[in-house]
Amino acid sequence: MNALGHLRTVEENELELMRAWRNAPSIRANMYTRHEISQQEHLDWWQRTLQRDDQKYFMYEKNKSAMGIVGFTKIDRVNSNCSWAFYASTDAVKGTGSRMEYLALEHVFNDMRLHKLYCEVLSFNLSVISMHKKFGFAVEGVFRQHHMIDGEYIDVVRMGFIVDEWLGRRNEMRVKLERTNRGH
Repeated sequence: MNALGHLRTVEENELELMRAWRNAPSIRANMYTRHEISQQEHLDWWQRTLQRDDQKYFMYEKNKSAMGIVGFTKIDRVNSNCSWAFYASTDAVKGTGSRMEYLALEHVFNDMRLHKLYCEVLSFNLSVISMHKKFGFAVEGVFRQHHMIDGEYIDVVRMGFIVDEWLGRRNEMRVKLERTNRGH
């Protein structure tokens, strides 16, 4: 078993756990969709997602404990890229997001064999922007006043990572994560 944990299929009996994490105020505050998601809305979304080839969601698990969700969307096989997002459980230990990010990069570039991974981050989510930069994501641009939250326009930061950049950083990042992973 991977010392950093692993990504696996989301089980049907975990959908309510997934929804509970997603509905946590600390998670919703950093999402485009900020309303509390009903059980029916979540189940309907999940059924639509299962029918799509351009979206894949995974449960992050470590030490047999479910700890977060990693989602890949806008999977474009022609242009060899996709978008991604993640969220950890509300009681996840420090470092969970970094382990999830490492595994997401490994999955996209090794398993899916894509050329590029990108994401959009609300500009006030400085901790996630900083984490992505530490991994090697580059800021590709800022969508100025792009998304409205509570009557205020918010910038959205677009970030991207190319496979060759990852291959140059992956071993260094793994060593750092394994060093900080001891005890978690």
